[in-house]
Amino acid sequence: MKLSELQQMTSRGEKIAMLTCYDATFAKLMEHAGVDILLVGDSLGMVLQGAENTLNVSMHHMTYHTKSVAAGAPNTLIMADMPLGSYEHDNEAAYKNAAWLIKSGAHMVKFEGGGDRINTARYLIERGIPVCAHLGFTPQSVNQLGGYKIQGKTQESAEQILNDAKAMSDAGASFVLLEMVPAALAKKITEGIKVPTIGIGAGVDCSGQVLVIQDLLGIYTGPASKAPHEFKSPRFTKNFLQETNSIQQAVSNYVQAVKNKTFPAIEHSY
Repeated sequence: MKLSELQQMTSRGEKIAMLTCYDATFAKLMEHAGVDILLVGDSLGMVLQGAENTLNVSMHHMTYHTKSVAAGAPNTLIMADMPLGSYEHDNEAAYKNAAWLIKSGAHMVKFEGGGDRINTARYLIERGIPVCAHLGFTPQSVNQLGGYKIQGKTQESAEQILNDAKAMSDAGASFVLLEMVPAALAKKITEGIKVPTIGIGAGVDCSGQVLVIQDLLGIYTGPASKAPHEFKSPRFTKNFLQETNSIQQAVSNYVQAVKNKTFPAIEHSY
């Protein structure tokens, strides 16, 4: 599916279903289930590598998994995360790394933050690389944010996220991903910018939704160093595998729940 087709979906009110993916097998399954966008997320640091955060993920990790996903889903739009250290300090380096991901099979890159990152987005977009802006809770800043906490709860922080979203949209970003922000704020942003929003823990009014596939299947139990019983799933997740004994059907059910606006429900939102 092309980027223009996804934007047309939003224009006619159809929700976008997006899932993380790290390998060809799941990519093929997701493509056949009708997933609109596959995100090769730096969440692989936690989900695949067993770490407590995403901070040690490298460009080599991201390009390897992007190539794998692209091999399995040749007809689906693929978005790839730019890992920590690959874009923040030098726009030329950001372009080089973004181009590396595109050459590996991605159609778009995603990176975290607003503020001066808006100039980075504009730099990449002017050079032909589509960008998704990631705002709200930004996992690469987990230490600075003091843990996995909801963002945009105060008037000041809500205004900052809203302003960054507008600026990213005006700069030419193709999507804005909103993570762990109040549903009311996400709705206001979605209605106030020109491009589609993708939510995770941001309510049903975003233009689309994304989940980590291991969360959708209920198999992620936290970092490898901790016992499974110590892990509590985030509020925004739902185990779709509980409803069926088929992984393929669980993914299809997720797609339909997003399209039908039954996911996320109130209990999955902030």
